Amino acid sequence: MNKNPTKNAGTMSVEIETLIAARKTAESAVAEMGEGPLKVAAFETILRKLLDAPSQPDRLTERRPSQSSGDRRTAKSSASGTTSRITGLVEEGYFGQQRSLAEIQGALAERGWHYDQNFLSTPVTRLVRRRVLRRTQASEGTKKVWKYSVY
Repeated sequence: MNKNPTKNAGTMSVEIETLIAARKTAESAVAEMGEGPLKVAAFETILRKLLDAPSQPDRLTERRPSQSSGDRRTAKSSASGTTSRITGLVEEGYFGQQRSLAEIQGALAERGWHYDQNFLSTPVTRLVRRRVLRRTQASEGTKKVWKYSVY
């Protein structure tokens, strides 16, 4: 049995206030939506995210308790998505010359990452928009292709 009921009541009060604030935030986020199942689903998703948000940093630290801050990998080296792999090519100096998507596809394949060109165009375009790469249109035989290089 709890020997300090006022402490327990204070904690419960904070939890209720947190729930009410999260509910109000979720309600205001979907206020302009028309009534229906989409609004309900959006409200539930937003509320769930708001209620999970405070606990996320705790979960991240629990995953790697044995690593010291000195031997943690940086986000660039531990990332394994297509964009980060292309960024790795940038860091290696691969884009010192203009490269086509087919050439980028080949360079990634040499490193063991096989992608269809359709899946490379979006990450490369995002890097162009972030000004990591630039693109220019060039002719290869009779067709025009985009070539990518560093700024």
